This record gives sequence, C-alpha cells and structure tokens, in this order.
Amino acid sequence: MVALLPPLEAPVDPVDALRRIAFLLERTRAGTYRVEAFRGAAKALKGIGDDEVEQRARAGTLQDIPGIGKSTSAVVEESVRGELPAYLSSLQDKSGGPLVAGGEDLYAALQGDCHLHSDWSDGGSPIDEMVLTGIELGHRWMVLTDHSPQLRVANGLTAERLTQQIAIVDAINRGVGEAFRLFKGIEVDILDDGSLDQTDAMLGRLDLVTASVHSKLRMNSGPMTKRMVAAVLNPRVNVLGHCTGRLVEGSRGKRPPSDFDAQAVFEACLEGDTAVEINSRPERCDPPDELVELALEIGCLFSVDSDAHAPGQLDMKAYGCERAERLGVPWDRIVTTWDADRVHAWANPH
Repeated sequence: MVALLPPLEAPVDPVDALRRIAFLLERTRAGTYRVEAFRGAAKALKGIGDDEVEQRARAGTLQDIPGIGKSTSAVVEESVRGELPAYLSSLQDKSGGPLVAGGEDLYAALQGDCHLHSDWSDGGSPIDEMVLTGIELGHRWMVLTDHSPQLRVANGLTAERLTQQIAIVDAINRGVGEAFRLFKGIEVDILDDGSLDQTDAMLGRLDLVTASVHSKLRMNSGPMTKRMVAAVLNPRVNVLGHCTGRLVEGSRGKRPPSDFDAQAVFEACLEGDTAVEINSRPERCDPPDELVELALEIGCLFSVDSDAHAPGQLDMKAYGCERAERLGVPWDRIVTTWDADRVHAWANPH
C-alpha cells in the first residue's frame, strides 16, 4: 500500500517540483530553513495563474513575488522551460531511494499512521499538505494527532481549537472521497498521576488517541510505572507513544530512557488492548529492541508510526518497519497494516 514516490520526470509542474524538493529534504532531515524556502515558494505560486508564472519566469522577475528567492526561482524557470530542475534531479539521485535496508515488505504492507502532526501544533505544514502527501505515498488512512494543551512549547490544542480542527478533518474527509480517511485524533499528554491532558468528553469525540509522556521524564520508577499503567488502561487510549522518551541522536542531543517497570506497563497494554508504538523517528528509535521483544513476548499489539512533523517525514516509517521485521513482529499485530474499518472498530469497540 505505502510506497516510495516515483521520481519526477520532465516536464514537471513548478509547484510539483518545489513540493517534491521540500519532501526529499524533509525525509532526510535537512534544516528547517531550507525546507521552508521551497514550501513557501510553492505556496506563493499557488496564488498566481500559470500564465503569469510563465511570463515572469521568461522575464526573470519571479523574485519580485514575495516568497520566491534565487534558488526557488531557478527551479521554477527550469520547470517552465520543460526541463527537470537540476536541484530536484540531484536530490532524487541522492535521497530518493529507500531510507534504510530491510523492512521493505512490511513497509509496503502498511496502510496507515497513528501519529503525525500539523502546523496546528508543532508540525511544519498544514493539514491538507500532510494529507495530500500521505495519499501520494499510498496511505489509505492516517490519524491527525496534534499535541494537547499542557505542551505549550508545542502549541498544544485547547478543547476549543481541537473542536475547530475536528470540523476541518470532517471537511477534508468529505473532499477526498472513500479511498482515504483522515481520522480525528490527538497525542495527549500523560499527566503525573496517569490522567490525560484533555477532557473525557473531548476525547470521546475522537477516533483514536495516542498517549505519551512528555514531562518529568526522570520520575522515579514506581510513580512512572503507576502513571503509565493508569494511562494505557484508560479506555480512551489506543496507542502508547514513544514509551521510554529517550533520544539517541539529533539536534536536541541525547536523553536516557525513563525508568519504569516495562513488564507491568506492557501487561497493562495487553489488558487494555493498547498498542505499543514503534516510533520510527531515528532520533527516538523508541522503544529499544529489547523492549520491543518484551512486548512481543507478552502479546501486545504494535503501531509502526512516523511521528511526522512534516510531509517528508511520513516516510520515516521505513525505519520502524526495518526494526519490526528484524525483530519478528507479526504483521497482523501491527495495527498500521490494518484497513481503516478494522482500525476504527478496534479503537472504538463500544
């Protein structure tokens, strides 16, 4: 179902060229500034007619348009001439192939993603761009899981903003047709006592809930275990996100895993029918292999998720698939291989 995007060939629409460059930069974790230049240029062009774009390209006045700079105007000019832009061609050669060796069969079997963000919280792109890229990659469904109110640094959604977002998700679903479904969701913070950072009534309006610990990650093992067990046994919770909270690389530095009784937490996941997330972000690689093996032995369900904060990061599920396949996780226990109806029925049993 999910697949690598085939390389673009000339002739190519200028907006498509800019979007694909941004996607390729995102999937290889390039700097945000570089990505935003191409996403911003694509947005700027969408408000201008094709004839004007072509006229400006031939006259050399594209940079008079706010949001178009030297690099992005070069891409547009080459596209207008019917050429494959040189920068796009180079990126496709260097960064268009598989992100990791292994897990290809499982990656192709994926149908969805239970953890991704938009610019409503700390993501970099609008909801519709995340959806469009997901559809292009072959997803049949995705769950929009922006952050909850306590995570102010990530612009977490109040109940009022989440209500507005629900209406937008409904509108998107009416527009995309039956081949794809965007589920209403949230990445809700697990509070210190194991309660959730959103009202029960609000959570009840959602299709799927991913719950994660984002605060007091160095809490002692006993209280942390109690906190996590309470959350995964909550009937509103469907997926336990990045359970150890560790960071193994990246711009934020390294962070050790939280200390908790994994046996007790995963047994509670089994009891609560809560999937253990295999978070595919390379800087997280969470849970570590030994905890995936423990959850597998206990009998837990899993969810291979991207935790994407940009469209190109949806491809990061390749890293999680490599791990899941290498560790022998059966595909039928991975909820992101299920179809949309099965996922909805599992997440909403009553």
